[in-house]
Amino acid sequence: MSPYEPFTPADGYDQRRGEWAAPEQQQWFQEQQWAQERQWDQRQWDQQQWDQQQWDRQQRYPQPAYQQPVYQDPVPAAATPAPVARIGRGRMVIIALVVALLAVSAWQAFRVEGMIRTSADLADAVTAEQGRSQDLEKQLATVFDPEGISAAVLPSVFRVRAGDFTGTAFAVGSTDDGRTNLFTNYHVIEETFESGDKSVSLERGNTRIEATIVKVSAGKDLALLRTTREIKGLAVAPDDVRPGQQVVVVGAPLGLDDSVTTGVISAYRPDDADGPTIQFDAPINPGNSGGPVVNTSKQVVGIATAKARDAEGIGLAIPIETACDTLGSCGKG
Repeated sequence: MSPYEPFTPADGYDQRRGEWAAPEQQQWFQEQQWAQERQWDQRQWDQQQWDQQQWDRQQRYPQPAYQQPVYQDPVPAAATPAPVARIGRGRMVIIALVVALLAVSAWQAFRVEGMIRTSADLADAVTAEQGRSQDLEKQLATVFDPEGISAAVLPSVFRVRAGDFTGTAFAVGSTDDGRTNLFTNYHVIEETFESGDKSVSLERGNTRIEATIVKVSAGKDLALLRTTREIKGLAVAPDDVRPGQQVVVVGAPLGLDDSVTTGVISAYRPDDADGPTIQFDAPINPGNSGGPVVNTSKQVVGIATAKARDAEGIGLAIPIETACDTLGSCGKG
């Protein structure tokens, strides 16, 4: 017989014999197995109770969906001054805006200064042009146009018939009630006026107008006539004549109405014994007495009065200023 017993497993089961090694061991193993099974069943029961409680709690108090937390990397200490950088950028923006505004203001000031300079230059140019225009007007005024002067003057000039004498008269203004005043020489209407008759006739072509002798000055050889007919008066020159000025003399020499001659002012003699006298060289004849001597501006400068005997080109006229001062009827009134 072998000194060793056959191999017996730990659970008492003999693999060779296929049965338990001892009844006591078999009972112990069964109790251990039963206890483990009871413990396992209890754990399953507890787990089921726990799951049921968790389920009931979730049904009563639903929880928000779980979100995986997002973890950010910590900011390095060097990145802390970021607000200072933002403040610096803001200041730079403000400075840039201020610089831009200053630049715009400077540009606008430059433009305004340029406009002012341009306006001043334009004003100077306009002033210069106005000066040239005035000079041109003066030059045009001095242009001698006998035809234009005659066309403007003739409608205001008439042949005067006073008894057996004829001469010339021209309109110089009107009264407040619409009547027309005319000038002529006293020696033209002297015979009629001395006879006590104050009626004369004004003739031009087929036109015949009655007029009345209103006022005379024998010493100045002047007479004022007035008619109820409205006649356009001639303008009176405001300045004294100067030698060399061109003139037109309109009248009715020898009864020939609407006659025109031209010439220049030969001299102005303010100290003559009979009063200031204008000398001119335009041809005149009997019948021109009382006619207007007109300058290039179509203004009356004198009243033709006489011519030198046995001489040519020496005519004399009374300044229109003398006539207006003596008779006081130039213009309206």
